[in-house]
Order: sequence, then C-alpha cells, then structure tokens
Amino acid sequence: MKSTRRAALAAAAAALAMPSLMRTAWAETYPSRPIRLIIGYAPGGSADITARLTAQWLQEKLGQPVVVESRPGAATNLATEAVVNAAPDGYTLLLVAPANAINTTLFAKLNFDFLRDIAPVAGIIRFPNVVVVNKDLPITTIPELIAYAKANPGKLNMASSGNGSTIHMSGELFKMLTGIDMVHVPYRGAAPAITDMIAGHVHVMFDNIPTAAEQVKAGSLRGLAVTSEQRSETLPELPTVASTIPGYEASAWYGIGAPKATPREIIDILNKSVNEFLADAAAQKRLKDLGASTIPGTPQDFGKLLADETEKWGKVVKFAGAKPG
Repeated sequence: MKSTRRAALAAAAAALAMPSLMRTAWAETYPSRPIRLIIGYAPGGSADITARLTAQWLQEKLGQPVVVESRPGAATNLATEAVVNAAPDGYTLLLVAPANAINTTLFAKLNFDFLRDIAPVAGIIRFPNVVVVNKDLPITTIPELIAYAKANPGKLNMASSGNGSTIHMSGELFKMLTGIDMVHVPYRGAAPAITDMIAGHVHVMFDNIPTAAEQVKAGSLRGLAVTSEQRSETLPELPTVASTIPGYEASAWYGIGAPKATPREIIDILNKSVNEFLADAAAQKRLKDLGASTIPGTPQDFGKLLADETEKWGKVVKFAGAKPG
C-alpha cells in the first residue's frame, strides 16, 4: 500500500516538474532555427532601421538568422496580432512601439489585449520629437507659440503623420497642458506633412527628430524645442518643451515583445543579448546617429514602461477625442 502511494506521489512530482524541465530543455537548445522580428511599419523608417540593427546583432550573437518582416497596416495592429497568435516559442518577436500603447485606447475594439497578450522582452531606444514651425511664422520659442495660438485661436494648423501617431499625440499633449487650440491635419506619413510644412500649407509639427533634424539644420523649418526631458545631442541648441511646460515629455521608443506564454528562460536569453547590443560601442554610435538614447534593462523594466505609456497616452487620446484614421 505504502509503495503504491509512494509511486503515485513520485509520478505526481514528475508531472509537476515536467513543464520546468521542458522549458529548461528549450532554453538549452534555443535558438535552433531562424527567428522572425515583425514590425508594423513599411521599410525605410526609424522602426525598420532599429529592427535591422538589432536583428543583425542578435543573428551574430545567437548564431541563427533573424529576419525582419514588415507587416504595415491598421496602425501596427496587423503586426501585433500576428505575434499574439504565434507559437510562444521565441521564434516570432514583435518590434514594440508607442503605437501599441496608443492603440489600446484609440481603437474601441481589438482582437487582443496588448498588455496581457504581449510579454515584454527588452527596451532598445528612445528618441524625442522636435517642435518645428514654418519659418515664415513670427514664432521662435515655445512661449511665443503659446502666445500666438492664444491670440489666434484655431488659426494654427498642426500637421501629423496620421491620427493616433506619436507625432499627433505629442501635439495633443501640448494642447492639453497649455489649453491652446490648434487644428489637427493628419497626413499619410510624415514625408508629405513635412513637404506641406515647408510650403507653408500647415504651420506646426511635433516631428520625430531623426527626420526633422535635417530640415532644421538646413533652415527649411524652424526648430523651437525638443520633447524629451533633456536636451538632445542631435539639436543641442534647442531647449526642451518642459523648460516652459513642466512635466511635458513625449518620446518615441522601440523595444521587443513576444507572445505572452513564451518561456521565461527564452525571454531572459533574448533580454541579455539585446542589453549586450546596447552596451556595444559601435552599436551605441549608430543609434546615437539616429538621435536616440538606449533604454537597457530587465523585462520588468520594459514592462513598466509599456504600462506607464499605455496609461499616459490613454488620457491624451480621450482628451483629444482621437479616432483611427
């Protein structure tokens, strides 16, 4: 009787230990085949550049191809859903971006819950936007922008790369904290918005620094301030918006996520590899050239950033009454 009971207890213990043993075995052999890093943007932009730099490092470090796969559409929701529905084995990853945090509130219904269904792996970079105006406007500082907008309510047009984009939300946060009125003009991407900015058809834009810095340096647009907490080395002469509006901060950022049930051992392997990438001198220089700063840390650190950004931009989306484009 006792031997039967002991055998049953041993079998139960073995069953409980099996998932842990399987996860350990997966981690010991991971990766054994190519990894896909899915992005919700078309090739050529800052997301694509960041993904390819990261993928190249991971490929060299992990010894398996890491293929960047672009799945633009539905404001990055197509790419996110593809990863949510993928096998949780570490072979399908998502380049996570602010759109993921914004879309949680922007879209009334999604086929997934971003914070629940995507496991945070690692942060990669953060970079500010820069407030630019058409050079013919009599505006050279943030206080002058606020004063002009209050004296001319509804006469300033604020361009963006689309409804719910980080560029749009950065401007709406500015409006929320200052009480000014600017008319939002969404474009299908930042490039046509910049073209119309230079031509004077629209007046103000909170553009990503990697794309706007060249226009500011060339004198095609006038830069007023950067949206980060600290000045940017890319445009060091510009102050921060926060120096006029305490508490204002709006940054674009990228990181890596995985399907929610991905084994912790695999997430830790990926997190360690990404952090080594961010500590590499050559990688730091390349990322710095994009106007970005690195955001190394644990999966928990990146998870906190995602939760904080989702809460922050949810308030701005509601304030603006923003709807998907």
